[in-house]
Amino acid sequence: MSEIKYEILKTIAKLSESPKGWTKELNLISWNGRDPKYDIRDWAPNHEKMGKGMTLSNEEVKMLQQVLKEIDF
Repeated sequence: MSEIKYEILKTIAKLSESPKGWTKELNLISWNGRDPKYDIRDWAPNHEKMGKGMTLSNEEVKMLQQVLKEIDF
């Protein structure tokens, strides 16, 4: 399996932190040299390991923003 290369271009928000120091973050990341996407996933301290996550395009983030505005929390 080939190595996954990533570059965190911007940390937008740390959403939560576990007792072991892992953080759930929203970042703008370039994966394998591609155009950056918004990314939500868990990260170990110093970003040496990552959990499974989700990437979103600009259009998907805009749609999510609209949907979240309609939710009555």
